[in-house]
Amino acid sequence: MSQRVFISRATMADAQAIAPLFDGYRQFYGKQSDFDRAHWFISERLLRGESVIFVATVPQVHGLAGFTQLYPTFTSVNTARIWHLNDLFVAPSARRLGVAKALMQHAIAFARQDGALRLTLETAADNAPARALYESLGMTLGTTFVKYALAME
Repeated sequence: MSQRVFISRATMADAQAIAPLFDGYRQFYGKQSDFDRAHWFISERLLRGESVIFVATVPQVHGLAGFTQLYPTFTSVNTARIWHLNDLFVAPSARRLGVAKALMQHAIAFARQDGALRLTLETAADNAPARALYESLGMTLGTTFVKYALAME
């Protein structure tokens, strides 16, 4: 059942409302609930202008229905901006209402309008619903580069 989803760009005034969703997002990926840390992190990103956050509302859900957070990065070889969609989360009460798809479509439109070369994201290999959504929007699984990481913990 698809509902009307309203998307807006978050401001500092939205940090308190985003924090429980961000806390839920972190819990989805195995972190302990920590509302204060979630609120601090979101507030810092907005205050410093280090990310762009879009929030979604739907008439039948009280409060925010979901959010997505994008970080700017660049490709030196192509001398262009890339937006990395790092976070996407929909409140349990708002699932199956088209919120995730609307947030993704808005992020894609934002990246295009900004003149970005591409929009990238990562998700857990076993997150089949998310992968299906991304592929339905034309995203493809990367095969050109191998990704490495070094944990600093």
